[in-house]
Amino acid sequence: MATITKDVLSAKEVLDAGGLVAIPTETVYGLAAKGTDAAALKQIFEAKGRPVNNPLILHFATLDSIRPFVSELPQAVQLLASNFWPGPLTLLLPKSKKVPEVVTAGNDRVAVRIPDHPLTLELLQQLEYPLAAPSANPSGYISPTRAAHVAQQLGGKIPMILDGGPCKSGIESTILGWDEGLPTIYRPGAITTEEIAGVLGTTPRAHQKSTSLLAPGMSLSHYAPRTPTIATTAVLKELERHKEKKIGVIALRSGFGDQFLVEKEVILSPQGSLQEMAQKLYATMYQLDTMDLDLILIEFAPGEGIGSAINDRLKRSSIHYNL
Repeated sequence: MATITKDVLSAKEVLDAGGLVAIPTETVYGLAAKGTDAAALKQIFEAKGRPVNNPLILHFATLDSIRPFVSELPQAVQLLASNFWPGPLTLLLPKSKKVPEVVTAGNDRVAVRIPDHPLTLELLQQLEYPLAAPSANPSGYISPTRAAHVAQQLGGKIPMILDGGPCKSGIESTILGWDEGLPTIYRPGAITTEEIAGVLGTTPRAHQKSTSLLAPGMSLSHYAPRTPTIATTAVLKELERHKEKKIGVIALRSGFGDQFLVEKEVILSPQGSLQEMAQKLYATMYQLDTMDLDLILIEFAPGEGIGSAINDRLKRSSIHYNL
């Protein structure tokens, strides 16, 4: 089983030797390997069961450390970096020859970011290479937001987990690139469209669906519990339809269990905070997925701000959904 530790130097030793370490970020836990070592990177795909056509994100300590891995660093990137890094914004930029093909799945752009977690920043500052780190879970499953989640899912496949406590954001980073010169969001995330527009002076457009995976997190089925899951705005209607089943319900601010008998109901934020919903969502999905339920019903978030990123995850995690 994986060793769970807060010792950055021990994590560095494993990574330097070409091994895997699960690392904490402000979004979710990542499964990290030396970002310049093709053999080490191959282990990420093997441990996760991740398709090799799904790109990885490279994590850095500073903007200067990113420069050798991209062929250009436009002024807009530096503006975004000064406002959002360290933080949950990933930028899709033209790659340099230093980036292994396996990182980008053969695409000509590489996803880069500077994470906002003190333990992982301390680790990155001591490394002479970036860390490639997708979420530390079996491919397609719920992203882990606690070290214990990683241990339960991948503990038998990796040597070490760096324990940084619960993730404060809980939703993956926003991925932003440029398509035909226009800022484009490839994956909505913890940084909102409105926040990016406030910095760039123009509202980024949403990337149109594509059969190729140009960035991480674009798979149609992703973040999914093993228990059948339905995301909906009509929780009561779905409870009526499935009332003979053992059901768990995840709601934003008010419950439904007083009208229907449910096995488990969790209210994520009685105050209606979307940030609190994002922070608690994956951990709650994971909790319900361990309860031998027939069905999980999850209430969609309001569509503004980070709610759009939450709803993106819910759509990808569901067998079907209704807005």
